[in-house]
Amino acid sequence: MRFSEALWQRNLTLYEKILAHPFNQELAQGRLEQATFCHYIIQDAHYLVNYGRALAVCAAKAFDAEDIIQFSEAAKLAIVFERDMHNSFFQNFHISAEDFTNTPLSLACHHYCSFLTATAWSESYPVVLASLLPCFWIYAEVGKNIVHHSVPNNPYQAWIDTYAGEEFNQAVNNVLATIDRVASHCDADTLEKMHQAYTRGAELEWLFWDSAYQQAKWPGLTTE
Repeated sequence: MRFSEALWQRNLTLYEKILAHPFNQELAQGRLEQATFCHYIIQDAHYLVNYGRALAVCAAKAFDAEDIIQFSEAAKLAIVFERDMHNSFFQNFHISAEDFTNTPLSLACHHYCSFLTATAWSESYPVVLASLLPCFWIYAEVGKNIVHHSVPNNPYQAWIDTYAGEEFNQAVNNVLATIDRVASHCDADTLEKMHQAYTRGAELEWLFWDSAYQQAKWPGLTTE
């Protein structure tokens, strides 16, 4: 069994919980409140900048030149995608630059970014790689699932198509091939740390969507 297969089996219940979350179900049905999606997309833009930083550190720790290239490019694409959101999703949903700038990271976003950054700097390359995988893999699987259930004229179709699309899924397949290759040379202790890092990342994926659905704010902050 490949390491990625073991990862998926070990965390299947968590993936199913993410897929069944009202955020993703309502998004597929086009019924998700626009305010909820706007909350999510602002936080996602903040997140992607930090994800790009963690990918850059991952590239610096990579074992060989091909992996350095792979994750350097991924870091660049995370930032490019974040900028594209300003020009597409932000425009389509009437989110201003001031809205983005003046919205702090939510608790969930701050927690997830802190986890990725701390892991990127403090752990070995295989563990860093495992911590970054949920954002790639789970989004691809959610996208491929809900694209088949999306209603006509869904206001969120562009988001669905991005993650269900061939380009994104090919990038995910490349990362899976890399982690399987890296894991094949790891000892049992490192493999277990990789499992733990992936699971925590997957848990934070669920928390990120749940926080967006609740439009959660920091305790004590006003809604203004």
